[in-house]
Amino acid sequence: MSIDTDRKKLLQEQRREDIRREPGPHDLITVHKPINDGTPIDHFIHCVLIPKDLANKILCETNFSDDPEIHTGETPNAIDYGIQNNKRQIKYFRYGDYAHEIGAEPLIISRYFGGIKTPYDEISEEFRHFHNLYHNRETDEYTKIDDAGNEEKIAIVRPEEVRIRLKEIRQFLAIKEMYLSILFEFNEYSAYSLQELGLNQKDPEFDRDSFMCWRYDRLDTNHRPGFRSESRLRGRKLIKPLEKSKSGFGDFAEGPKYVEFIIAVDENGDEINHTCDPTKLNHYRSNSGAPYNLTPVQFRKNVLDKYYNEPSKYTVEDSMLKCASLWSMTIDNHSADRVIVFLGDFHSLPYTEQQHWQAHNIPPEGGVSSTFYKRNFKGEWVSSDQPDLLFKQSYEQLQKACNACLGWQLLRPLSPRDEHHLKGLRIPATDEQRDFDELVLSLTKILIDSLNQKELKKLISLKQEENLTPDQQESLKGSIGCLEIVLNSCGVEGAADHMAFLRKLQSLRSRGSAHRKGSNYQKIAKDFGIESKGLRAVFAGILLKALDVLDYFIFLIRSRQINREIIAQNSRERGYAILSQMIGFLESDSTDGSVNHDEVIYELDSKP
Repeated sequence: MSIDTDRKKLLQEQRREDIRREPGPHDLITVHKPINDGTPIDHFIHCVLIPKDLANKILCETNFSDDPEIHTGETPNAIDYGIQNNKRQIKYFRYGDYAHEIGAEPLIISRYFGGIKTPYDEISEEFRHFHNLYHNRETDEYTKIDDAGNEEKIAIVRPEEVRIRLKEIRQFLAIKEMYLSILFEFNEYSAYSLQELGLNQKDPEFDRDSFMCWRYDRLDTNHRPGFRSESRLRGRKLIKPLEKSKSGFGDFAEGPKYVEFIIAVDENGDEINHTCDPTKLNHYRSNSGAPYNLTPVQFRKNVLDKYYNEPSKYTVEDSMLKCASLWSMTIDNHSADRVIVFLGDFHSLPYTEQQHWQAHNIPPEGGVSSTFYKRNFKGEWVSSDQPDLLFKQSYEQLQKACNACLGWQLLRPLSPRDEHHLKGLRIPATDEQRDFDELVLSLTKILIDSLNQKELKKLISLKQEENLTPDQQESLKGSIGCLEIVLNSCGVEGAADHMAFLRKLQSLRSRGSAHRKGSNYQKIAKDFGIESKGLRAVFAGILLKALDVLDYFIFLIRSRQINREIIAQNSRERGYAILSQMIGFLESDSTDGSVNHDEVIYELDSKP
């Protein structure tokens, strides 16, 4: 390195400036760095929780010779003090005897296993439990999940350092009434002498301010091969706790907040707003003159996009919105272009969610949907008329019918990594091409890619299979072709229109969603009327036809036009054929049925 570069290194001015900088509450600060020996840069950072009354004393320490940070983080220990008053005295120390003596506690615990296992650092269990942090074991990161279901990264543990967000540290300190003491040391080395660097030797110089003290020195040295000078910066910085009243915990937690929504317009067309605070609504004759808690509030349909786009966290159902097990809210999602919610139902939502809905709030036009009105005010159960909600309802009914009548699923269940295709299925709120393409892709995965070809093929008899033409045998390899041949083999009627739709849907996916759009896409787009109707309307029509397919499947299964008996009969026929092949047994009416066909089939299939 150059002389100028090494001079800056040894002065450590930038590092001193960085250490003195006050981080923001959302900054992840380094609280632990293991000692790094044997390299041109030696450094370490250790931390410890200390009682408040120890803060001033520890900042007056000038030689840092008895550092509590070094002695804490130890595992529990029991010390035998021998016989005292005719009784053996054994004392248990959770953090080691020295930490117990000064009232210190670790925030970071370093684990060692005698070289048998890899050592690692971990954050105090008390801190993790206090903030209810989720530990991602793959990344060794800790996140906090708030009442709205939002995730915030609070801590990162790496072999080279541990970083924790300052806000959570200070909240923890507030409740424990302690400070966090951070001990640091940075050593820099140069191949040049101090004279060559234009520097003079500097004896240890101690300095301090309100919450920090440090010592800096530099000298010529020869104890490290290849280096002729060094500087050392060592000190301690205290992180003070928040005031308990600002910690946000227990009795100091912030009270609920509420936003205002447009609930009406006056005769001049001006919007009338009112809070969703339940204490300020007319509920069972309380707060007479205030808006009723059942006052409908209207929103643009795309208010739900946020929830559809995160199906692992949120679920949009018929008349219901849920965020895992954190919160739920009744919604009227039975209209094509808007969502309606009762004003009083917003009080259960976290404030950030209320703000999200407020951003999509629109003046009222008309009332709640007929479906929602009949269910909630007349006590009648009626089905929704929205294709996306009906599709999910029929999909569930198909699964139940298959379990009851077949014992296997006509549409194979989606894997956990594919479930978002069903959860996010909806009529798009806009005519965005991206949304349309993604929804077409999802519907194809659900309705076509999931067809259970393995089980479907069992519905084809041996004789029917032998009579298939080469083209039909090739079609049997595809999911739609397989389904069509199976239905024909079972003598099922009325399938032609449904098969034609599935092929068009698959073509739309292949030419539009899965590949670049060219002339072939224009042709299939014309078949669906994409250019003339708009994407929202087109996908609504596609969902209606997809719904017809599901209902047709349900009819076939419930009417037993495809059933277990067909498979059983085909299995017997194949068993006889295999038996005949193996032992030259000819089909006849004289068999007593005592042959175990399953064993025969297994034995034949096992042959090379």
